Amino acid sequence: MIRFLTAGESHGKALTTIIDGFPSNLKIENEYINFHLKRRQAGYGRGLRMKIETDTAEILSGIRFQKTLGSPISLLIKNKDWDNWTGIMTADKKKSAVEKITIPRPGHADLVGVTKYNFNDIRNSIERSSARETAARVAASSIARRFLEEFGISIGSFVESIGGIFPKDNFSKKLFENDLPANFKGWSISENTDKSDVRVFDAEHEKQIINKIKQAKKRGDTLGGTFFVVVTGLPVGIGSFINYDTKLDAELAHSIMSINAVKAVSIGTGFDAAKKFGSESHDEIIKSKGIVSRKTNRAGGIEGGTSTGLPIIIHAAMKPIATLMSPIESIDLKNMKPVDARRERSDFVAVPACAVIAESMAAWSIAKLFLEKFGGDSIEETKDNYNSYTQKMYKRLERNFKR
Repeated sequence: MIRFLTAGESHGKALTTIIDGFPSNLKIENEYINFHLKRRQAGYGRGLRMKIETDTAEILSGIRFQKTLGSPISLLIKNKDWDNWTGIMTADKKKSAVEKITIPRPGHADLVGVTKYNFNDIRNSIERSSARETAARVAASSIARRFLEEFGISIGSFVESIGGIFPKDNFSKKLFENDLPANFKGWSISENTDKSDVRVFDAEHEKQIINKIKQAKKRGDTLGGTFFVVVTGLPVGIGSFINYDTKLDAELAHSIMSINAVKAVSIGTGFDAAKKFGSESHDEIIKSKGIVSRKTNRAGGIEGGTSTGLPIIIHAAMKPIATLMSPIESIDLKNMKPVDARRERSDFVAVPACAVIAESMAAWSIAKLFLEKFGGDSIEETKDNYNSYTQKMYKRLERNFKR
């Protein structure tokens, strides 16, 4: 079983993560982790902090000569703005007066945090609830992503909409109708959309979205949006219908929903399936190129909590960021009087970054259930187990039903 734990505050000295459970001899280069950290920081509409921080991970343990040892891996991401926050965020005794934050922002964790943890300064809630923590998640999940690549499992994402602006040509239709080349890889989507400042497919759609973001900036407002994550190369049989906590779709939904500001997650056609007849919603079973498959992929690659062998399609929605430069109404907890909500350094839009984080969390969830099925103390052993299963899978199926 794999697991990771992150630690660190948004303006603290550093973010750290400890990753445990991956087999030995998996090749992982520092540049690979940093590449995905850089992708998380990109996108038009990001705030000033992206100009300060250039996230890089330092490997502290668990990897030797670019190969995992099978022991816990620890990573460190330093906050480059720490020098400006030492007096405010130090773990040592307070040396001078620090302003207490007493005005919560609607839509953020400010008010629930001080209520739950009995704080008298909202700064204590702000620091850990910040999306800055997701940098450590992307670093940890890069190990999972690299692991999955050893088995031909590829992950990519694209932004579908920002601020209600959708494309004319809907790529998701091709995904649901299973209208993709046989050798299509999920990562090829990101190779394409990473070239766009808002991670969309075409220039006209990008232009319309950027104009909408400019309007939001002018108003001191923020925007949310929707995105897709696509995973290819997964074999049949990852996840299970046996128990509620073994289902692949449940694991993915939990993982993506845990990302800051994500408010909805669906698999396959999701909410649209509720509007249709069953004959329009389900995927007919066929035999294609010697294997049992589906005509379409409206189920998004998962039936009965188990992978079908078709691409996993995850659709998610991110709400507008809660910190506004033209703030809405709140109260000052110091005197309980109405005031405008507090401003805090933030982005105007973070949907493109959110999609990258969702790729990472999907990689983690899939690697978790993949290793539960195939196990192995070394990558070589895991590959032996995987190959034995996949090479004989359809022969076993045919043989069983001829008895």
